[in-house]
Amino acid sequence: MPEVRVQVIGAGLAGCEAAWQLIKRGIPVTLVDMKPTRKTPAHTSDHLAELVCSNSLRGDRLENAPGLLKEELRRLDSLILRAADDTRVPAGGALAVDRERFARTITDTLLSHPLIQFESRVVEAFPEAPFIIATGPLTEAGLADAIRQIAGTLHFYDAAAPIVYADSIDMDIAFRASRYGRGDDYLNCPMNEAEYHAFIDALINAECADIHGFEDKQLFDGCLPIESIAKRGRMAAAFGPMKPVGLPDPRTGKEPFAVVQLRQDDAAGSLYNLVGFQTRLKFPEQKRVFSMIPGLKDAEFARYGVMHRNSFINSPGFLDSTYAVKGQIGQFFAGQITGVEGYVESTASGLSAGIAMAAQLKNLPAPSFPETTAIGALGTYISTPNRNFQPMNINFGILPPLSMRVKGKQNRYGKLAERALIDLEKYQQSRPDLF
Repeated sequence: MPEVRVQVIGAGLAGCEAAWQLIKRGIPVTLVDMKPTRKTPAHTSDHLAELVCSNSLRGDRLENAPGLLKEELRRLDSLILRAADDTRVPAGGALAVDRERFARTITDTLLSHPLIQFESRVVEAFPEAPFIIATGPLTEAGLADAIRQIAGTLHFYDAAAPIVYADSIDMDIAFRASRYGRGDDYLNCPMNEAEYHAFIDALINAECADIHGFEDKQLFDGCLPIESIAKRGRMAAAFGPMKPVGLPDPRTGKEPFAVVQLRQDDAAGSLYNLVGFQTRLKFPEQKRVFSMIPGLKDAEFARYGVMHRNSFINSPGFLDSTYAVKGQIGQFFAGQITGVEGYVESTASGLSAGIAMAAQLKNLPAPSFPETTAIGALGTYISTPNRNFQPMNINFGILPPLSMRVKGKQNRYGKLAERALIDLEKYQQSRPDLF
Protein backbone atom coordinates (compact mmCIF):
# COMPACT_ATOMS: atom_id res chain seq x y z
CA MET A 1 0.00 0.00 0.00
CA PRO A 2 1.51 3.35 -1.01
CA GLU A 3 2.46 5.80 1.71
CA VAL A 4 -0.25 8.36 2.49
CA ARG A 5 1.25 11.82 2.80
CA VAL A 6 -0.79 14.80 3.94
CA GLN A 7 -0.32 18.17 2.29
CA VAL A 8 -0.44 20.97 4.82
CA ILE A 9 -0.81 24.18 2.84
CA GLY A 10 0.44 27.15 4.82
CA ALA A 11 3.18 27.19 7.47
CA GLY A 12 1.83 29.75 9.91
CA LEU A 13 0.84 28.85 13.46
CA ALA A 14 -2.09 26.64 12.44
CA GLY A 15 -0.26 24.84 9.65
CA CYS A 16 2.84 24.20 11.74
CA GLU A 17 0.75 22.89 14.63
CA ALA A 18 -1.27 20.63 12.31
CA ALA A 19 1.93 19.26 10.78
CA TRP A 20 3.37 18.60 14.25
CA GLN A 21 0.28 16.71 15.43
CA LEU A 22 0.37 14.56 12.29
CA ILE A 23 4.06 13.62 12.45
CA LYS A 24 3.70 12.91 16.19
CA ARG A 25 1.24 10.22 15.12
CA GLY A 26 3.50 8.84 12.40
CA ILE A 27 1.78 10.53 9.42
CA PRO A 28 4.20 11.91 6.79
CA VAL A 29 3.60 15.55 5.82
CA THR A 30 4.45 17.75 2.89
CA LEU A 31 4.47 21.24 4.35
CA VAL A 32 3.92 23.84 1.65
CA ASP A 33 4.41 27.57 2.03
CA MET A 34 5.15 30.39 -0.40
CA LYS A 35 7.91 31.65 1.90
CA PRO A 36 10.76 32.26 1.40
CA THR A 37 10.12 32.45 -2.35
CA ARG A 38 7.37 35.03 -1.87
CA LYS A 39 6.08 37.06 1.07
CA THR A 40 2.88 38.95 1.77
CA PRO A 41 3.07 42.64 2.76
CA ALA A 42 2.72 41.55 6.40
CA HIS A 43 5.75 39.21 6.39
CA THR A 44 9.40 40.15 6.87
CA SER A 45 11.12 36.91 7.96
CA ASP A 46 11.95 33.69 6.10
CA HIS A 47 11.00 31.62 9.14
CA LEU A 48 7.81 29.58 9.47
CA ALA A 49 5.21 30.56 12.08
CA GLU A 50 6.08 34.25 11.85
CA LEU A 51 4.11 36.54 14.16
CA VAL A 52 3.06 39.45 11.96
CA CYS A 53 1.18 41.58 14.51
CA SER A 54 1.76 41.55 18.26
CA ASN A 55 4.34 39.36 19.97
CA SER A 56 1.83 38.60 22.73
CA LEU A 57 -0.24 35.42 22.94
CA ARG A 58 -2.36 37.26 25.52
CA GLY A 59 -3.19 36.35 29.12
CA ASP A 60 -1.65 33.30 30.73
CA ARG A 61 -3.80 32.95 33.84
CA LEU A 62 -6.46 30.26 34.02
CA GLU A 63 -9.02 32.87 35.08
CA ASN A 64 -9.03 34.23 31.53
CA ALA A 65 -10.08 32.27 28.48
CA PRO A 66 -6.83 32.66 26.48
CA GLY A 67 -4.94 31.36 29.51
CA LEU A 68 -7.21 28.32 29.70
CA LEU A 69 -6.81 27.60 25.99
CA LYS A 70 -3.03 27.79 26.31
CA GLU A 71 -3.04 25.36 29.23
CA GLU A 72 -5.17 22.92 27.23
CA LEU A 73 -2.74 23.17 24.33
CA ARG A 74 0.21 22.52 26.65
CA ARG A 75 -1.50 19.36 27.92
CA LEU A 76 -2.01 18.26 24.31
CA ASP A 77 1.70 18.73 23.51
CA SER A 78 1.35 21.75 21.24
CA LEU A 79 4.56 22.65 19.43
CA ILE A 80 3.53 26.30 19.28
CA LEU A 81 2.99 26.56 23.04
CA ARG A 82 6.23 24.70 23.74
CA ALA A 83 8.14 27.18 21.58
CA ALA A 84 6.31 30.13 23.17
CA ASP A 85 7.16 28.98 26.68
CA ASP A 86 10.79 28.48 25.67
CA THR A 87 11.13 31.96 24.14
CA ARG A 88 8.94 34.04 26.44
CA VAL A 89 9.83 37.60 27.40
CA PRO A 90 8.54 39.59 30.41
CA ALA A 91 4.90 40.68 29.93
CA GLY A 92 3.22 40.63 33.32
CA GLY A 93 0.33 38.19 33.27
CA ALA A 94 0.58 37.68 29.50
CA LEU A 95 2.62 35.20 27.46
CA ALA A 96 4.75 37.25 25.07
CA VAL A 97 7.68 35.94 23.05
CA ASP A 98 10.85 36.97 21.32
CA ARG A 99 9.27 36.68 17.89
CA GLU A 100 12.48 35.87 15.97
CA ARG A 101 13.59 33.10 18.37
CA PHE A 102 10.02 31.78 18.53
CA ALA A 103 9.72 31.39 14.76
CA ARG A 104 13.25 29.99 14.41
CA THR A 105 12.57 27.36 17.08
CA ILE A 106 9.46 26.10 15.28
CA THR A 107 11.17 26.20 11.88
CA ASP A 108 14.17 24.20 13.08
CA THR A 109 12.00 21.64 14.88
CA LEU A 110 9.80 20.90 11.88
CA LEU A 111 12.27 21.11 9.02
CA SER A 112 14.72 18.76 10.78
CA HIS A 113 12.06 16.07 11.29
CA PRO A 114 12.37 13.01 8.99
CA LEU A 115 8.60 12.85 8.31
CA ILE A 116 8.47 16.45 7.02
CA GLN A 117 9.11 17.46 3.44
CA PHE A 118 9.06 21.21 2.85
CA GLU A 119 8.14 22.86 -0.45
CA SER A 120 8.34 26.59 -1.11
CA ARG A 121 5.71 27.39 -3.72
CA VAL A 122 2.45 29.21 -4.26
CA VAL A 123 -0.60 26.94 -4.36
CA GLU A 124 -2.93 28.29 -7.05
CA ALA A 125 -5.63 25.60 -7.06
CA PHE A 126 -7.47 23.28 -4.73
CA PRO A 127 -4.99 20.52 -3.72
CA GLU A 128 -5.67 16.81 -3.89
CA ALA A 129 -6.77 15.13 -0.67
CA PRO A 130 -5.62 14.48 1.93
CA PHE A 131 -4.90 18.11 2.77
CA ILE A 132 -5.20 20.73 5.45
CA ILE A 133 -5.49 24.28 4.12
CA ALA A 134 -4.08 26.71 6.66
CA THR A 135 -3.12 29.57 4.37
CA GLY A 136 -4.38 32.21 6.74
CA PRO A 137 -6.14 35.52 6.22
CA LEU A 138 -3.84 36.54 3.35
CA THR A 139 -4.56 33.59 1.06
CA GLU A 140 -3.28 34.25 -2.47
CA ALA A 141 -5.67 34.94 -5.33
CA GLY A 142 -5.65 31.58 -7.16
CA LEU A 143 -6.32 29.45 -4.11
CA ALA A 144 -8.63 32.09 -2.66
CA ASP A 145 -10.76 31.93 -5.80
CA ALA A 146 -10.88 28.12 -5.62
CA ILE A 147 -11.97 28.25 -1.98
CA ARG A 148 -14.55 30.93 -2.72
CA GLN A 149 -16.16 28.74 -5.37
CA ILE A 150 -16.89 25.95 -2.91
CA ALA A 151 -17.24 27.79 0.40
CA GLY A 152 -17.81 31.49 -0.20
CA THR A 153 -15.48 33.96 1.51
CA LEU A 154 -15.93 37.08 3.56
CA HIS A 155 -13.22 39.49 4.56
CA PHE A 156 -12.33 42.08 7.12
CA TYR A 157 -9.25 44.16 7.82
CA ASP A 158 -6.64 43.85 10.52
CA ALA A 159 -3.85 46.17 11.62
CA ALA A 160 -0.44 45.74 13.28
CA ALA A 161 1.07 47.99 15.95
CA PRO A 162 4.35 49.90 15.53
CA ILE A 163 7.56 48.91 17.32
CA VAL A 164 10.10 51.39 18.76
CA TYR A 165 13.68 51.01 19.95
CA ALA A 166 13.90 50.88 23.74
CA ASP A 167 16.87 53.24 23.97
CA SER A 168 14.87 55.96 22.20
CA ILE A 169 12.18 56.03 24.92
CA ASP A 170 12.52 58.85 27.45
CA MET A 171 12.65 57.06 30.80
CA ASP A 172 12.49 60.36 32.66
CA ILE A 173 8.83 60.35 31.59
CA ALA A 174 7.91 56.68 31.05
CA PHE A 175 7.72 54.39 34.09
CA ARG A 176 7.82 50.63 34.56
CA ALA A 177 4.74 48.88 35.93
CA SER A 178 2.12 46.24 35.25
CA ARG A 179 -1.49 46.86 36.21
CA TYR A 180 -2.43 46.57 39.88
CA GLY A 181 1.18 46.12 41.00
CA ARG A 182 1.68 42.81 39.20
CA GLY A 183 5.34 43.39 38.40
CA ASP A 184 7.06 45.93 36.17
CA ASP A 185 7.05 44.28 32.75
CA TYR A 186 5.51 47.20 30.81
CA LEU A 187 6.73 50.69 30.04
CA ASN A 188 4.00 53.28 30.60
CA CYS A 189 3.77 56.71 29.03
CA PRO A 190 1.42 58.86 31.16
CA MET A 191 -0.76 61.63 29.72
CA ASN A 192 -2.54 64.48 31.44
CA GLU A 193 -5.94 65.61 30.21
CA ALA A 194 -4.62 68.31 27.85
CA GLU A 195 -2.03 65.97 26.33
CA TYR A 196 -4.67 63.29 25.81
CA HIS A 197 -7.12 65.55 23.99
CA ALA A 198 -4.37 67.03 21.81
CA PHE A 199 -3.29 63.51 20.91
CA ILE A 200 -6.84 62.43 20.08
CA ASP A 201 -7.32 65.51 17.85
CA ALA A 202 -4.14 64.67 15.95
CA LEU A 203 -5.11 61.02 15.67
CA ILE A 204 -8.58 61.75 14.32
CA ASN A 205 -7.28 64.18 11.71
CA ALA A 206 -4.21 62.19 10.61
CA GLU A 207 -4.04 60.79 7.08
CA CYS A 208 -4.60 57.07 6.69
CA ALA A 209 -3.09 54.80 4.06
CA ASP A 210 -5.39 53.68 1.26
CA ILE A 211 -6.62 50.10 1.22
CA HIS A 212 -6.20 48.93 -2.35
CA GLY A 213 -8.02 46.15 -4.12
CA PHE A 214 -10.94 45.52 -1.80
CA GLU A 215 -14.37 47.12 -1.72
CA ASP A 216 -15.46 46.20 1.77
CA LYS A 217 -13.61 48.18 4.45
CA GLN A 218 -15.24 46.46 7.41
CA LEU A 219 -13.07 46.37 10.52
CA PHE A 220 -13.01 43.56 13.07
CA ASP A 221 -13.94 44.98 16.49
CA GLY A 222 -11.38 42.80 18.25
CA CYS A 223 -8.47 44.45 16.46
CA LEU A 224 -9.55 48.01 15.63
CA PRO A 225 -6.88 50.52 14.60
CA ILE A 226 -6.29 53.11 17.31
CA GLU A 227 -7.52 55.89 15.02
CA SER A 228 -10.80 54.04 14.48
CA ILE A 229 -11.24 53.71 18.25
CA ALA A 230 -10.61 57.47 18.64
CA LYS A 231 -13.27 58.27 16.06
CA ARG A 232 -15.88 56.38 18.08
CA GLY A 233 -15.77 59.02 20.80
CA ARG A 234 -13.25 61.29 22.48
CA MET A 235 -12.97 59.07 25.54
CA ALA A 236 -13.11 55.72 23.73
CA ALA A 237 -9.33 55.27 23.77
CA ALA A 238 -9.12 56.30 27.45
CA PHE A 239 -11.57 53.51 28.30
CA GLY A 240 -9.84 51.12 25.88
CA PRO A 241 -6.13 50.62 25.13
CA MET A 242 -5.16 53.87 26.90
CA LYS A 243 -7.01 53.23 30.16
CA PRO A 244 -4.93 54.24 33.22
CA VAL A 245 -6.70 51.95 35.69
CA GLY A 246 -4.29 50.14 37.98
CA LEU A 247 -1.27 52.13 36.77
CA PRO A 248 -0.43 54.89 39.27
CA ASP A 249 2.60 56.96 38.30
CA PRO A 250 5.19 56.19 41.03
CA ARG A 251 6.35 59.82 40.92
CA THR A 252 2.92 61.18 41.85
CA GLY A 253 1.16 58.20 43.40
CA LYS A 254 -1.88 58.96 41.23
CA GLU A 255 -3.32 57.42 38.09
CA PRO A 256 -2.72 59.61 35.01
CA PHE A 257 -5.60 60.75 32.81
CA ALA A 258 -4.52 58.19 30.19
CA VAL A 259 -1.59 55.82 29.60
CA VAL A 260 0.09 54.34 26.54
CA GLN A 261 1.64 50.98 27.42
CA LEU A 262 4.63 49.47 25.63
CA ARG A 263 5.42 45.76 25.79
CA GLN A 264 8.84 44.14 25.33
CA ASP A 265 9.09 42.60 21.86
CA ASP A 266 12.41 40.71 21.99
CA ALA A 267 14.43 38.78 24.56
CA ALA A 268 17.16 41.42 24.70
CA GLY A 269 14.65 44.13 25.63
CA SER A 270 15.80 46.38 22.79
CA LEU A 271 12.38 46.60 21.10
CA TYR A 272 8.96 47.59 22.47
CA ASN A 273 5.58 47.59 20.75
CA LEU A 274 2.75 50.04 21.46
CA VAL A 275 0.05 47.91 23.07
CA GLY A 276 -3.33 48.25 21.36
CA PHE A 277 -1.97 50.70 18.79
CA GLN A 278 -2.71 48.77 15.63
CA THR A 279 -2.90 51.40 12.91
CA ARG A 280 -3.30 52.20 9.24
CA LEU A 281 -1.91 55.74 9.44
CA LYS A 282 0.62 56.65 6.78
CA PHE A 283 4.18 56.19 8.01
CA PRO A 284 5.04 59.93 8.26
CA GLU A 285 1.78 60.46 10.15
CA GLN A 286 2.68 57.68 12.59
CA LYS A 287 6.00 59.39 13.30
CA ARG A 288 4.30 62.77 13.78
CA VAL A 289 1.31 61.67 15.86
CA PHE A 290 2.89 58.96 18.01
CA SER A 291 5.80 61.26 18.84
CA MET A 292 3.21 63.37 20.71
CA ILE A 293 3.00 60.62 23.31
CA PRO A 294 4.94 61.71 26.43
CA GLY A 295 8.17 59.73 26.50
CA LEU A 296 8.12 59.05 22.75
CA LYS A 297 9.05 62.52 21.49
CA ASP A 298 12.35 61.22 20.08
CA ALA A 299 11.27 57.61 19.57
CA GLU A 300 12.90 55.73 16.70
CA PHE A 301 10.65 53.23 14.96
CA ALA A 302 11.95 49.76 14.18
CA ARG A 303 8.69 49.04 12.35
CA TYR A 304 5.70 51.19 11.58
CA GLY A 305 2.19 49.84 11.91
CA VAL A 306 0.65 48.30 8.80
CA MET A 307 -2.81 47.25 7.67
CA HIS A 308 -3.64 44.16 5.66
CA ARG A 309 -6.59 42.13 4.49
CA ASN A 310 -7.93 39.24 6.54
CA SER A 311 -10.18 36.71 4.80
CA PHE A 312 -12.25 33.93 6.29
CA ILE A 313 -14.73 31.37 5.04
CA ASN A 314 -18.31 31.08 6.23
CA SER A 315 -17.51 27.98 8.25
CA PRO A 316 -20.92 27.05 9.73
CA GLY A 317 -22.52 24.52 7.41
CA PHE A 318 -19.21 24.02 5.59
CA LEU A 319 -16.92 22.72 8.34
CA ASP A 320 -17.63 20.44 11.26
CA SER A 321 -16.24 20.87 14.77
CA THR A 322 -12.97 19.11 13.81
CA TYR A 323 -12.45 21.66 10.98
CA ALA A 324 -13.17 18.99 8.37
CA VAL A 325 -15.13 19.84 5.22
CA LYS A 326 -18.53 18.25 5.72
CA GLY A 327 -19.22 15.27 3.47
CA GLN A 328 -15.62 15.03 2.24
CA ILE A 329 -12.77 12.71 3.13
CA GLY A 330 -9.31 14.08 3.80
CA GLN A 331 -10.23 17.75 3.43
CA PHE A 332 -9.61 20.08 6.37
CA PHE A 333 -9.09 23.78 7.01
CA ALA A 334 -7.33 25.42 9.95
CA GLY A 335 -6.34 28.84 11.24
CA GLN A 336 -7.83 32.28 10.82
CA ILE A 337 -9.35 31.39 7.46
CA THR A 338 -11.88 29.28 9.42
CA GLY A 339 -13.06 32.22 11.52
CA VAL A 340 -11.03 31.72 14.67
CA GLU A 341 -9.30 34.98 15.58
CA GLY A 342 -5.94 35.12 17.32
CA TYR A 343 -2.63 33.33 17.60
CA VAL A 344 -3.64 30.79 20.21
CA GLU A 345 -7.02 30.16 18.60
CA SER A 346 -5.32 29.50 15.24
CA THR A 347 -2.96 27.09 16.97
CA ALA A 348 -5.90 25.28 18.55
CA SER A 349 -7.62 24.86 15.19
CA GLY A 350 -4.43 23.44 13.67
CA LEU A 351 -4.06 21.01 16.54
CA SER A 352 -7.68 19.87 16.18
CA ALA A 353 -7.42 19.46 12.41
CA GLY A 354 -4.12 17.59 12.64
CA ILE A 355 -5.40 15.13 15.23
CA ALA A 356 -8.67 14.63 13.31
CA MET A 357 -6.82 14.02 10.04
CA ALA A 358 -4.59 11.45 11.76
CA ALA A 359 -7.66 9.70 13.17
CA GLN A 360 -9.29 9.62 9.75
CA LEU A 361 -6.22 8.15 8.07
CA LYS A 362 -5.89 5.51 10.79
CA ASN A 363 -9.60 4.61 10.50
CA LEU A 364 -10.24 5.72 14.07
CA PRO A 365 -13.33 7.54 15.35
CA ALA A 366 -13.10 11.29 14.88
CA PRO A 367 -11.97 13.23 17.94
CA SER A 368 -14.64 15.13 19.81
CA PHE A 369 -13.22 17.53 22.36
CA PRO A 370 -15.80 18.32 25.06
CA GLU A 371 -17.68 21.57 24.50
CA THR A 372 -16.80 22.46 28.07
CA THR A 373 -13.15 22.84 27.01
CA ALA A 374 -11.88 25.96 25.28
CA ILE A 375 -10.62 23.96 22.31
CA GLY A 376 -13.95 22.16 22.00
CA ALA A 377 -15.94 25.38 22.34
CA LEU A 378 -14.02 26.96 19.45
CA GLY A 379 -14.78 23.99 17.22
CA THR A 380 -18.44 24.23 18.16
CA TYR A 381 -18.50 27.96 17.44
CA ILE A 382 -17.12 27.72 13.91
CA SER A 383 -19.41 24.82 12.99
CA THR A 384 -22.71 25.99 14.50
CA PRO A 385 -25.14 27.81 12.14
CA ASN A 386 -24.99 31.57 12.66
CA ARG A 387 -26.58 34.20 10.44
CA ASN A 388 -23.96 36.77 11.29
CA PHE A 389 -20.83 34.62 11.52
CA GLN A 390 -17.81 36.71 12.47
CA PRO A 391 -14.26 35.87 13.61
CA MET A 392 -14.15 34.94 17.28
CA ASN A 393 -11.46 35.03 19.96
CA ILE A 394 -11.76 32.45 22.71
CA ASN A 395 -13.90 33.73 25.58
CA PHE A 396 -15.82 32.15 28.41
CA GLY A 397 -19.08 33.25 26.79
CA ILE A 398 -18.87 30.46 24.20
CA LEU A 399 -18.45 27.73 26.82
CA PRO A 400 -21.56 26.11 28.32
CA PRO A 401 -22.55 27.73 31.64
CA LEU A 402 -21.82 26.07 34.96
CA SER A 403 -24.52 23.89 36.50
CA MET A 404 -24.34 25.83 39.77
CA ARG A 405 -24.36 29.54 40.52
CA VAL A 406 -20.96 30.98 41.45
CA LYS A 407 -20.67 34.52 42.79
CA GLY A 408 -18.00 36.79 41.34
CA LYS A 409 -16.76 36.81 37.77
CA GLN A 410 -13.23 35.63 38.59
CA ASN A 411 -14.55 32.80 40.75
CA ARG A 412 -16.90 31.78 37.95
CA TYR A 413 -14.11 31.87 35.37
CA GLY A 414 -11.91 29.84 37.69
CA LYS A 415 -14.61 27.17 38.00
CA LEU A 416 -15.11 27.10 34.21
CA ALA A 417 -11.37 26.57 33.77
CA GLU A 418 -11.29 23.87 36.44
CA ARG A 419 -14.17 22.03 34.75
CA ALA A 420 -12.50 22.34 31.34
CA LEU A 421 -9.22 20.81 32.47
CA ILE A 422 -10.95 17.96 34.30
CA ASP A 423 -13.07 17.18 31.23
CA LEU A 424 -10.03 17.39 28.94
CA GLU A 425 -8.10 14.94 31.10
CA LYS A 426 -11.02 12.51 31.13
CA TYR A 427 -11.32 12.77 27.36
CA GLN A 428 -7.62 12.15 26.82
CA GLN A 429 -7.81 9.08 29.05
CA SER A 430 -10.83 7.80 27.06
CA ARG A 431 -8.88 8.00 23.76
CA PRO A 432 -5.54 6.25 24.24
CA ASP A 433 -5.63 5.57 20.49
CA LEU A 434 -5.11 9.31 19.86
CA PHE A 435 -3.27 10.68 22.92
